[in-house]
Amino acid sequence: MAEGKTALSCDLMSETDDDAARAAAIWHSETQIRDYLADTEKRERARRPQWDFMALLLPFDDDATFTFADLGAGTGPAARAVLDRYPNSRAVLADFSRLMRDEAAAVMQPYEGRFEYVEFDMAVGEWPAEIPRQLAAVITSQCVHHLTDERKQGLFVEIWQHLAPGGWYLNFDPISSSDSLVDETWQRVNERIEPAQQQRRLNPTQEQNQRHEEHVRHMLPLDPQVDFVRAAGFEAVDVYWKQLDYVIFGGRRPA
Repeated sequence: MAEGKTALSCDLMSETDDDAARAAAIWHSETQIRDYLADTEKRERARRPQWDFMALLLPFDDDATFTFADLGAGTGPAARAVLDRYPNSRAVLADFSRLMRDEAAAVMQPYEGRFEYVEFDMAVGEWPAEIPRQLAAVITSQCVHHLTDERKQGLFVEIWQHLAPGGWYLNFDPISSSDSLVDETWQRVNERIEPAQQQRRLNPTQEQNQRHEEHVRHMLPLDPQVDFVRAAGFEAVDVYWKQLDYVIFGGRRPA
């Protein structure tokens, strides 16, 4: 992508009013947030190897000084993996849920002075001035799949624009499949790995059902998303890790 290429128009990229209202109702709901956070320890323990691997993929010396952004950061588990590996790094954590940012205050306390939280709604695309335009890296974790296809494309362009030349973008996210047999295989194996998934599928609470509907509404197969990243101008684009329906993909803004 040539320098100065503009992103898709905000009107095209934005979710519909209904989509935006539905997402806001979930992630601004104290009931939903408390229910989601009830499994935080188990969820973070299961996903920590992938967040550690994302940190390992970043091409920095262990003592390097750099600033990165974690978009849709939630309580910051992905950012913490990078901060742990690179003790001289600094994070900008962005999320649109005040409740999530409040919840993160305690768990991020050991990193005081090395991070700041900013409010950012990825579905809208109006980046706050607090996010630098010359970031060394951007990471996203389990959030991009909530966006429409148009907004995914727009976000990847915007990330490219906020990276310094040579900066990296990595995304850890679930994907869908266009093959029903593949979907069935993913579900079967995931439920063997974590039997509680079957219970949630067969007997979900109201909160779990609402979050699941939002979770899968805009989920996309892998190949189109990799194409979106390439179209945004990234090089070295690859699927750097995959297990069933979870992947890590990304690339580098050319140096």
